[in-house]
Amino acid sequence: MNYQAAIFDMDGLLLDTERVCKGVFEEACASLSIPFLEDVYLDIIGRNAQGIEKVIRAGYGGDLDYPVLHEAWRIRYNAVVKHQAIPIKDGVVELLTWLKNNNIPTAVATSTQQDVAKIKLKFAGLDHYFDNLTTGCEVKNGKPDPEIYLLAANRLNIQPQRCLAFEDSNNGVRAAVSANMQTFQVPDLVQPSAEILTLGHTVTNSLSNVLTTLKQNKKTA
Repeated sequence: MNYQAAIFDMDGLLLDTERVCKGVFEEACASLSIPFLEDVYLDIIGRNAQGIEKVIRAGYGGDLDYPVLHEAWRIRYNAVVKHQAIPIKDGVVELLTWLKNNNIPTAVATSTQQDVAKIKLKFAGLDHYFDNLTTGCEVKNGKPDPEIYLLAANRLNIQPQRCLAFEDSNNGVRAAVSANMQTFQVPDLVQPSAEILTLGHTVTNSLSNVLTTLKQNKKTA
């Protein structure tokens, strides 16, 4: 590995948010007597607002009143994430501390809208680790398009191929690999598909394992 920066997804990777989000989506569906379609839901993970709407509309069909469902979902979600800290995933603090101590610039590239992302990182006590925050509302094309990763790398003034990228979702991995980044996947709710596994990135079960790999790489460099 030859890297000069590290770029992280947020939900499901840094923060254990995806189970919260899925739970409140199920509650929103139940409140409106709409079936919860798990396969459709899992396909939205890693996408920005526009991508989420497109997938849900396609999955649920033309009879769905998306604005009503989205509002019911948003109210329940914000009631959680805007008022309390979401648990941090294993190995996050240790990895971010090690990168900081080794003067490796870091950024977040999340599909979440900016105001909510800032709140989540602040409540979790992670905001001070990052040199910049790039969010889904700042790009035209959300994940799996590479635009958000390319923008994050540009803000760090580092070439994409010199960046490590960390993701949990398949959509996020597609984005990072398409940006030509050295990509690690730590799966959360969705395991990598057979198609994703052909991309040649590294799949591991925790960021603690990533830290071990980076330390070993530094010793042998």
